[in-house]
Amino acid sequence: MAANAIDQTRRMLSLVTYLRERPGAHVGDVARAFGITEDELISDLDVLPMCGTSFRGGDLLDIDTDGEQIWWHNPDDVAEPLRLAADEATALLVAARAVATLPGLREGDREALLRATAKLEAAAGEAAGASSRLSVTFESEGGVFAEVDRAISERRRLWLRYYSPARDELTEREVDPIRLFAVGHTYMEAWCRLSEARRTFRLDRVAEIRLLDAPSAPPEIELRDLSEGLVHPSADDPEVVVEVGPGGRWVAEYYPHDSAEELPDGGLRIALRTPDPASLRRLALRLGGEGRIVSPPELAASARQAACEALAAYEDQA
Repeated sequence: MAANAIDQTRRMLSLVTYLRERPGAHVGDVARAFGITEDELISDLDVLPMCGTSFRGGDLLDIDTDGEQIWWHNPDDVAEPLRLAADEATALLVAARAVATLPGLREGDREALLRATAKLEAAAGEAAGASSRLSVTFESEGGVFAEVDRAISERRRLWLRYYSPARDELTEREVDPIRLFAVGHTYMEAWCRLSEARRTFRLDRVAEIRLLDAPSAPPEIELRDLSEGLVHPSADDPEVVVEVGPGGRWVAEYYPHDSAEELPDGGLRIALRTPDPASLRRLALRLGGEGRIVSPPELAASARQAACEALAAYEDQA
């Protein structure tokens, strides 16, 4: 089972201490010590240089790797006792109180956070008074994240009402969550009991979520490599050819593709693969006059029909 977000945070905090005591540590040795893959370790190392002991910057962790060894260039600079300015203490207190209200947070973590908040309030003195007049409310995605995170840590099944933009419909399903990750948006990877297959769900498309008493028991499957993005078309997937005008060139940047040939008008002829060609009908509608599906012929005809139906519906309402 993949680590959840809180477990990852704990690991990264431990990683700082570990690396401080082992300058030049080898990537493989560190990954084995923490029970993670080398790719997961490199992902953590990409985040650590954005962390430090002040919100103002200037004392960020200067950690890098050449793929073989890990070097921390300024461990002494961040080893001094932490002294928070009034605005830093206020920001920490507001954030801590907000996180403590998240639904789905494990009780032990909530209690630890509240104890830390009380100590910070005592140390902050008058600065704590300003923080009591501020509050933060999380949007709905935060609640979904917390429920998924709790389901992963407690190994419980989830029930979802989920919006599928490719089919423009809401579906209900039970899933066994595997992990949370972010690639542009925040996603849950899970074993879907409706399709009996691995599926990826974008959290902001979850209309409703409920934690079930049933245990989560996804089959043993290899985690997908997300280092090159979310979509990895297979060579066995059907090929779709799309022609776009100059205003549709973004398609080649957004969708993994086999080829992109320049057209005389400044557009592109793009060949790509997808396990669900019908999902590209929405792409064709979005492109409008800036693009068309060339092949396969049946998909091109389906896209034209969808466009005609959309136009007719618009004219009926006009």
